[in-house]
Amino acid sequence: MADNSFIRHIVFFSAKDKADIDRIVEGLSILATIPGSRCFEVRRNTRQDQLGNDVDVVVYGEFDDAAALEAYKQHPIYQQSIDLVRPLRDMRIAADI
Repeated sequence: MADNSFIRHIVFFSAKDKADIDRIVEGLSILATIPGSRCFEVRRNTRQDQLGNDVDVVVYGEFDDAAALEAYKQHPIYQQSIDLVRPLRDMRIAADI
């Protein structure tokens, strides 16, 4: 059985211009410097789907609890990343499970 005692924070992004995907990855990668996550990854989506694939970049983080996730979101680097990425991205879908 899986360990469900922590929060998995997953965010999907699509780029307005595919030429900016590396810049999006770079802008999101600074989030890894925020303390408090158990695990944190920023990756390009490598899935090829014949029905369409709007996801270019995925952020995955694990946090001990809601307070740790909220502290992450309140950190100044979080806003810095938003400022870098928001102009480059089209879609953003987030889920906390």
